[in-house]
Amino acid sequence: MSHRFLLEAAAAIILCISLAGCDQKVKADPRIEEPPLPDVLPKPGSSSVPVDHPELFPLAIARPHDAVLELNVTGTVTADVSRNVPVVSLASGRVMKIHARLGDEVTKGQLIMRIQSADISGAFADYHKAEADELLAHAQLDRARFLCGTGAIAHKDLEFAQDTDDKAKVDVEAAADHLKVLGADIQRPSALVDIGRQV
Repeated sequence: MSHRFLLEAAAAIILCISLAGCDQKVKADPRIEEPPLPDVLPKPGSSSVPVDHPELFPLAIARPHDAVLELNVTGTVTADVSRNVPVVSLASGRVMKIHARLGDEVTKGQLIMRIQSADISGAFADYHKAEADELLAHAQLDRARFLCGTGAIAHKDLEFAQDTDDKAKVDVEAAADHLKVLGADIQRPSALVDIGRQV
């Protein structure tokens, strides 16, 4: 074999190896891409640590500073629910006077606030109307009894008058119960309601 033939054969082999390696992806070593770990060596018996560029880390001297006693921030004050007793009013209305402030200790039966309620006014109006209807129904019943006794009206008219009187009495009782539920006193008609702690 000639020297030229050997060179051509060697070149052909190198070319084949190069072409075969083109289809393979070279995987990078992740350890090569990572930055080197910092080498921090504290001095024995000292709190300082040497760095490469100390000018990037200026020192600050601690000095006394007068701060304000108040801090104005945005927040929400919430009462302790474990120490709260809800005060419920069944009648809605406008608060006229408050007898307790936030943080005050309130005992059972103590007056907390007084409200003026349109619900109470309406309930008293219904009660007085029911009383007037009951008086009229009772008078008509007495008249029907007299007329039925003389034969001027039929017995069914007396029964109708009796039924009207019975329903009027029921309306009075219902209106009175409504006032009691709202916390009003029937003997003292007023739109003002006193709200206090019940338990």
